[in-house]
Amino acid sequence: MKLLPALALFAGTALGCVAASPALLTHEFIYKKASYPSCHASTIVETAQGGIVAAWFGGTAEKNPDVGIWVSHYDTAKKTWTPGGEVANGVQSATKRHPTWNPVLFQPRSKAPLMLFYKVGPSPQTWWGELRTSTDGGKTWGAARRLPDGIYGPIKNKPVQLADGTILSPTSDETDEKPSKWRVYFERSSDGGATWAKTPFLNDGLAVGAIQPSILFHDGLGGAKLQAVGRTRQGKVFTVSSDNAGKSWGEMSLLSLANPNSGTDAVTLKDGRHLMVYNPVPKGRTPLAVAVSRDGREWKDVVTLEDQPGEYSYPAIIQTSDGRVHITYTWKRQRIRHAVIDPAKL
Repeated sequence: MKLLPALALFAGTALGCVAASPALLTHEFIYKKASYPSCHASTIVETAQGGIVAAWFGGTAEKNPDVGIWVSHYDTAKKTWTPGGEVANGVQSATKRHPTWNPVLFQPRSKAPLMLFYKVGPSPQTWWGELRTSTDGGKTWGAARRLPDGIYGPIKNKPVQLADGTILSPTSDETDEKPSKWRVYFERSSDGGATWAKTPFLNDGLAVGAIQPSILFHDGLGGAKLQAVGRTRQGKVFTVSSDNAGKSWGEMSLLSLANPNSGTDAVTLKDGRHLMVYNPVPKGRTPLAVAVSRDGREWKDVVTLEDQPGEYSYPAIIQTSDGRVHITYTWKRQRIRHAVIDPAKL
């Protein structure tokens, strides 16, 4: 087994991380200390300028009004992350503030502005979607724009852009009905995010209670044959497919992959393989693993990112232009961790 660089190896060993896979190039914290004690729901993107940017929500605790959206940039010269800065919050007036939730960074093609989607509101049943954009790779941000009623933006995981430029945003809702329904659907934009249209719900929310989908491609990046996978209440990862670029979808079913009612994320690589980051157990949020698949149905665990007691959850995964895979995730609700994988070694 090849060894990690000394710094990364020391950091992993000191914190009880599992033995490193040869494919695991970097395993580090984006920050060690912050002005708030709790964080969750990270996202990561490669910008049009070639930079790497991560975001998450942070505050005293999830659902508390002081929770805001924080952003950090990877400094390629210093090979470190910049201190996180708050770029969005739920302030409504001098006396009223709501928590923010689940930021999602997305870089459209053609050097369009970088997008930061997030949710604002007291709970997932009452929140709404907001959007900020940046023309300089996330260094500065425009004013917050509230999305139209009923449009939430990507609920946890990144959108994808199809060959014709359409942005397909994976989303879902969690009703407060009795019994509560968890339902997946998608939002489509053919004009760069200026306007959006919703698909029907893909499931009834009861037989399979599913949320937080990720989108995979099965006929080349940007192609029409799609698969969505994600979190359920049924103890397994769900799957559902489309042959017409997400305009309609088949019947939702369950994969053999365990899911402890915790967020997942997945990406299709340039070589056609698929990677998923998930908790491979029916209960709890440890360990956290990376699995690989060629067909989106049969998966094999290839890297274990964490295996010690604690919560390791809500991953985000992308492949950057240099071919490497970047992953961020929640580490014990205290920090955001970043891993880099060489997919050629998987």
